[in-house]
Amino acid sequence: MNQTYLKAFGIGVVAGMRSLIAPALLSHKLVRTFPTKQPSKPIHYLAQPTTSLALKVLAGGEIAGDKIPNVPDRTIPIEFATRVASGATCGGFLTQAEGGEIPVGAVVGGLGTVVGTLVFFHLRQWLSKGVGVPDPVVALAEDALAIGLGWSIVNTIEPVPQPV
Repeated sequence: MNQTYLKAFGIGVVAGMRSLIAPALLSHKLVRTFPTKQPSKPIHYLAQPTTSLALKVLAGGEIAGDKIPNVPDRTIPIEFATRVASGATCGGFLTQAEGGEIPVGAVVGGLGTVVGTLVFFHLRQWLSKGVGVPDPVVALAEDALAIGLGWSIVNTIEPVPQPV
């Protein structure tokens, strides 16, 4: 069970880097491993193909929008809160999929998001302003890391049968 909460923390870190990549990847995995024709619980909605597609489109928009100059920092209150909500939700759903305690997964996912948001914000600032790496290059590297880390986490999810 500790592995489940470690995964929840990790998906939270991913949400801290890119708030929509985490739910898009989680939904992608759940569609393939957790199919539900008639949603009756919130996790069932995340496992719907339409939801998965919508989240992927939104994540693509977030990736593109991140490259626009003068986009607000991820540390401003509304951005920060949105990321924490995304990470907590993903942590809770991931934990539920593996049969763990949803509230614990949500808290751990939210904490992972706080860590991911702050660490990668400061790392990006240091690389672009301190070292001189062009910001779009750093942003693309962060995109690749978020997708790769998120993909590796969701591919380790082992769903347990859920009561209807």
